[in-house]
Amino acid sequence: MNKAELIQAVAAKANVSQKQAETVLNATTDTIVETVANGGKVILVGFGSFEARARKEREGRNPKTNEKMIIPATTVPAFSPGKHFKTEVTATLPQAG
Repeated sequence: MNKAELIQAVAAKANVSQKQAETVLNATTDTIVETVANGGKVILVGFGSFEARARKEREGRNPKTNEKMIIPATTVPAFSPGKHFKTEVTATLPQAG
């Protein structure tokens, strides 16, 4: 599902126009990005949480030359699914294995 399809689905579920759904979706994603970028955490109970996580410096390899290199420490955005989200996915999709 892409953004346009998500907007259509949200508009249909919420019984609002696609323009209204797009405005709300954009405001939601913008707020999540701004909060996480400023070091905050967004928790949506049952859905999951968004936060910034520090990634330590580590050793890696250049795939072309196989030469060792140091990958610098960085901060990355992260999402952790909530219990309800995990339960729904587990119950709906076939198990790997």
